Amino acid sequence: MAKYCVGTAGWSYEDWDGIVYPVRKGRGFHALSYLAGFIDIVEVNSTFYRPAPPAMVRSWLKKIEDRPDFLLSLKLYQAFTHAREGFSGKDVDDVRQAADLVRLQGRLAALLVQFPWSFRNSPENTEYLRRLLALFDGYPLAVEVRHASWDTPAFYDLLCAHRAAFCNIDQPLFDASIKPSAVSTTADFAYVRLHGRNYGNWFREGAGRDDRYDYLYAANELEEWVARIKSLGSKTGQVYVITNNHYRGQALANALQIRNMISGEKVDIPDLLLEKYPVLRDIVRAIRAGQMDLFDKAVGTGTKDKGDPK
Repeated sequence: MAKYCVGTAGWSYEDWDGIVYPVRKGRGFHALSYLAGFIDIVEVNSTFYRPAPPAMVRSWLKKIEDRPDFLLSLKLYQAFTHAREGFSGKDVDDVRQAADLVRLQGRLAALLVQFPWSFRNSPENTEYLRRLLALFDGYPLAVEVRHASWDTPAFYDLLCAHRAAFCNIDQPLFDASIKPSAVSTTADFAYVRLHGRNYGNWFREGAGRDDRYDYLYAANELEEWVARIKSLGSKTGQVYVITNNHYRGQALANALQIRNMISGEKVDIPDLLLEKYPVLRDIVRAIRAGQMDLFDKAVGTGTKDKGDPK
């Protein structure tokens, strides 16, 4: 039976204060330690902007040492995925060093190779991807592409040959956007990322990070994804599910819903989050009533989907 690990993309957001984290923090409070009490995995955002120094990685590991099953996924440095030129051998070594420190503690879920929507399928880009996969061979790699031109058997075969996982994503669907899926390219693990469906801001000029990822999934939208996640679980040993709709703690709210929907079991919920997102009270009420399959009937709130995810 597959193991499902559900968590958020990142943990350091100022707008989470008073929603996820207490405004007044006690001595020794750290957001990562706090978050690890509620979810199974966190995707590290900071490694996208620069490789993490060893001291920083050791600090993360220290913060989660009392959570032996908690995992970290590291986003690959953007020089490899967005600039795609100008990176050095030192950059490669720095990425590997950080990943090795996490892996030695048994906590490395994956290196996430996240390409932008503008990265389209072409002979040149395919060859670049092939070289990049070889460069980080031996690490658990998850590859995210957002353009539909990659939805080809040849692309999936390339990932399979390198034992890299295809990252199944949810995003606003425009022409040539890759659609939701349950594609497995390695038996080792599967990877899912939910970005939200904020159509109005996704490609709007001037929209900031918070604007693009401001979205709360409704229960029926999550049900569609839970079905895909369980399908992936029938093909792989581990399924990592990351919610990236981070604005004002929405990622954590939806991650906790997904955890409950997959297992039907109790999940702990921060009190502040319950106040902000009353839909989470349905989890509490159902558990108290002994209802294991919470979402047989669609409940909850959220922005209505403006596109067909199928």
